[in-house]
Amino acid sequence: MAVLLETSRGDVVIDLYTDECPQTCTNFLKLCKIKYYNNCLVHNIVPGFIAQTGDPSGTGRGGDSVFRLVYGEQARFFDDEIRKDLRHRKPGTVGMAGAGKDMNASQFYLTLGADLDSLDGKHTVFGEVSEGLDIVTAIGEAFIDEAGRPLQNIRIRHTHILEDPFPDPPGLEPHIPEASPEPEFEQGDHLEDDWKPTEDARGDEERADESRQLEAHSRAVVLEMIGDLPEADAKPPSDMLFVCKLNPVTTEEDLEIIFSRFGKITSCDIIRDSKTGDSLCYAFIGFDTDRAAEDAFFKMNNVLIDDRRIKVDFSQSVHHLWKQFRRFGRSGGNANDLQGDDKPAPADAAPRLQLKAGAGGYQQPSEGRRGLILDTGPPGPSGRPHEPSRRDGVARQHDGRSLHRDRDRHAVVEADSAMMSLSEIEGENQNMRGAVQQTGGEAMCSAAASEIGMKERMEM
Repeated sequence: MAVLLETSRGDVVIDLYTDECPQTCTNFLKLCKIKYYNNCLVHNIVPGFIAQTGDPSGTGRGGDSVFRLVYGEQARFFDDEIRKDLRHRKPGTVGMAGAGKDMNASQFYLTLGADLDSLDGKHTVFGEVSEGLDIVTAIGEAFIDEAGRPLQNIRIRHTHILEDPFPDPPGLEPHIPEASPEPEFEQGDHLEDDWKPTEDARGDEERADESRQLEAHSRAVVLEMIGDLPEADAKPPSDMLFVCKLNPVTTEEDLEIIFSRFGKITSCDIIRDSKTGDSLCYAFIGFDTDRAAEDAFFKMNNVLIDDRRIKVDFSQSVHHLWKQFRRFGRSGGNANDLQGDDKPAPADAAPRLQLKAGAGGYQQPSEGRRGLILDTGPPGPSGRPHEPSRRDGVARQHDGRSLHRDRDRHAVVEADSAMMSLSEIEGENQNMRGAVQQTGGEAMCSAAASEIGMKERMEM
């Protein structure tokens, strides 16, 4: 008389002592017949001592005998069948794990060591492992937590009765299933010992793409370990814009003022050369929402800022630059990182136009002189240009020269000894107005003299 247990670790055959323990063996065989033990966990392991199972709840506090199923609640437990000649002498001994004296139900154990005298005379020994003792040993060597539960679920998957000498008790037939229950895989904090992923039904291209992603992630982890990446999973955020082709004189404050109309600015960094500190003419601007970044992208691309037509894109399109910025910050740039149209204009590019004082137009500055840029708009009624209020003045450094933004003028004036100061321009304007007035007076005198001469000729 024997039973085959299919476990997640392998198969185990148990020979039963049907002559010595008929009631215990009847209970065990009939529970196997109704598939009561299918999917039961090995819920307790004491290394070198026992491995306990047989509780469908997996807690060690449940389980019923077959007699309860057919006779009712009063028959949940049955009496011990302890024999003096049946002792725990060797590994693989099978005994009932009762809740107390004469309180046997469904739980049982398999011994993992020899000569376990502490169990003799207290628990019913009703069988032994005849095949698969190595499986029992492997179960006993599983990693367990503090409560003795295996970290990976070890289960009885199926039970097969090889020989059953006992008739079925009345009322058992309704409990016999037509087929074995489906295997259970707990979705908790314990991984199943025999879990295998389902067959991959994806196409070759999709599997190859996943393989490339896994390989890229592995490389990123290596780069993070050696310090070339701040994080292995770092990627540009969707609410950050990349702005390039900026004017070197443009600052973070300028960009914040211009782009803040689309939403709250969370970060604004113009990237500068790590050695010289000069602007590399590109920046990263972060918003608090993706919507704000999208609005700024659609409305600010190709806009003119400080006489430069900027380009705006999302930071994902320049992943290599963003990683450089993420690693070294705004002062860790390198001009060689830029590619194509993103590179700043060369130093010998065409100079800016200079507003010629009193002329109301623009002209090229002379060689060796910096341009004076005054974006003042059309002249006002007094003959002077309009002076719209913009914001507080900001002193900035560029190429060793101070650039001042006047509070009340939308202008950038470069301090240079070779350039006219604003007071000189004003003085020149007054001189020119005086010249115009003098010229007008002389013209009036000439006209009066002509009129007198005509009158004298007529009187003659």
